[in-house]
Amino acid sequence: MSTEKRRKYDREFKLEAVRLSYEPGRSVAGVARDLGISENVLHVWRGKLKSEGWSAFPGKGHQSVEQEELGRLRRQLAEVTEERDILKKALGVFSQRRK
Repeated sequence: MSTEKRRKYDREFKLEAVRLSYEPGRSVAGVARDLGISENVLHVWRGKLKSEGWSAFPGKGHQSVEQEELGRLRRQLAEVTEERDILKKALGVFSQRRK
């Protein structure tokens, strides 16, 4: 196992790294080497920026619109499931009393 800690980079650093990698005369490998990051990491950042646009690299605690909606729907589902379970239990209790 590696004891090396995972490094974290802020959004500005990632955007600047990607911008540098697209400059004429600069290669991805050269930019990665100059910045002290893995070439693969820079390729991932480029792909993420290309696919997600300016919503890429939201940062810790910041979610995309889809992630926020998914979280809201999961919370709502948990609440409705809990309400349903309570009603099922109540129905069982009241149906036993009638007998």
